Amino acid sequence: MSTLTDREYDEEASKSLDALLCCLEDIGDEIEMDDFDVEYSSGVLTLRLGEKGTYVINKQPPNKQIWLSSPVSGPERYDFDCKHKAWFCRHTDESLGALLSREISSALGFQFVMPIK
Repeated sequence: MSTLTDREYDEEASKSLDALLCCLEDIGDEIEMDDFDVEYSSGVLTLRLGEKGTYVINKQPPNKQIWLSSPVSGPERYDFDCKHKAWFCRHTDESLGALLSREISSALGFQFVMPIK
């Protein structure tokens, strides 16, 4: 994984969370799920999918990571890879975008791709 400056980390993490927020808000506008809710505040994005669970995705500036709490796969930490412009988990080698695309597609019952890697 490549090392980011504090400023670069903040830019990449904010850009990724903003893109996720926009995508999830669009999905929320198009589907009929009473318990669907997404909010973003102070570096923490929360996605509620009713009985399917809650995802929490947040910035961790001291570690220059994005942390995920998933109702499916549990907690995980993601580091930014400057070469691939993607957030990767060191333990699974899977990108944050790939994991969220797979899990949330399964929870909602239709296929879509997250706008981040």
